[in-house]
Amino acid sequence: MKKVITYGTYDLLHEGHLNLLRRAKALGDYLIVGVTNDSFDRERGKLNVRDNVLERVEAIRATGIADKIIIEDYVGQKIDDIIKYDVDIFALGSDWEGKFDYLKEYCEVVYLPRTEGVSSTMLRAESEVIINIGVVGCGRIASRFVGELGRVDSAHLCGLYDIKSAAAEALAEDDSLICSSFEELVDRSDAIYIATPHLHHYNQAKYALERGRHVLCETPMVLDGNQAEELYSLAAKRGVVLLEANKTAFCPAFNHLISLIKSGLIGDVVGIDASESKLWGEDKLRRELDPNEAGGSMYEMGSYPLLPILKLLGTEYENINIYSRLNDNGVDVYTRGIMRFRSAVASFQLGLGVKTEGNLVISGTQGYAYVPSPWWKTDYFELRYEDQNRNKKYFYKWDEPGLRYEIQEFVSCIVNHRTSARLTPKQSIAMARIMQQFAERKNIFTI
Repeated sequence: MKKVITYGTYDLLHEGHLNLLRRAKALGDYLIVGVTNDSFDRERGKLNVRDNVLERVEAIRATGIADKIIIEDYVGQKIDDIIKYDVDIFALGSDWEGKFDYLKEYCEVVYLPRTEGVSSTMLRAESEVIINIGVVGCGRIASRFVGELGRVDSAHLCGLYDIKSAAAEALAEDDSLICSSFEELVDRSDAIYIATPHLHHYNQAKYALERGRHVLCETPMVLDGNQAEELYSLAAKRGVVLLEANKTAFCPAFNHLISLIKSGLIGDVVGIDASESKLWGEDKLRRELDPNEAGGSMYEMGSYPLLPILKLLGTEYENINIYSRLNDNGVDVYTRGIMRFRSAVASFQLGLGVKTEGNLVISGTQGYAYVPSPWWKTDYFELRYEDQNRNKKYFYKWDEPGLRYEIQEFVSCIVNHRTSARLTPKQSIAMARIMQQFAERKNIFTI
């Protein structure tokens, strides 16, 4: 049996793709199609917001041309696949002529003619929906966000607003982007990215949602569970997208980690320990340590270590005890929380001006997962076992500063009229309730 293998992204599957698949199939008896799991289109430098990898796999399966479909996860996989499946011919479109000649050491390489007059790029251009995004709050995170917008299909910056006009002016490449009020920003936008201090999030998100605007709000979205419920209910009523901008929640490597753990590779999860800290000095943490701006380690960083806990153990925790060390202004510079679930326990450790090892450890009945610092920028993790021969390391690419992943998820939800996201309303509301417990000083102990 002569085996043929080919690869592609296959977004917006069209006649050109089908012709290539038919030509590849005609070269042998058995066709293997690799669908790339990396939605980053390297030629265009942008993240696709259309079809996710599972939708693209189903589209290929529906053609009936492929005998086997695999997912391409990593650089160098082509050689591994050729050896693993005993492939005779590697086939790809002629626009890649010469770029895969190195595979001739392993099998025959054939470059197939492409169909003239049709391409994914052309179809994207014809059908592209532009989402005009306005940014409120032009500080550090907003400057990085604006730089990342250009990495995502369909995302377009349409306006900037900050109560300090100089901050907006410093960020704007064109003065026409600067708005004189938040209301003006909302009026000119399809969607709003909220990057203001925590205490402004609720009112700004509510105002935008009431006017039918999609909202991407920096984490923590709000510090009150009732407010979070109200905002998600309002978004559903208005038929718009509301998403909490927790960048780790949308990181490809982190989501692969969660999927592997949920598949049972380390058995039942019985413990999670997550830490994060910053040792910048109080002179560089003025806002973060300002009691009037909801400063402190819990509000500033708590949503990140809470993320893997709530994703893996659920939102139905039985109890939380929180221990904090306060500075002279009454703001927590160090906080540790212990969460009890029905069959597991989790801890999170936070520091602003206090340093700790920023890793993530997930303990299971058959093994454990280890993600080194900074785990919230996941690009590498290990699954470890009693038998060290079973240990496995996973490597990924993290594109700093990582905001493109949350932008991609947000715009994809809007373009595809999708309400489900990797960070669910239930998880976001649970984070807000934990913040609320901290604010109300329930089960809080000072150290």
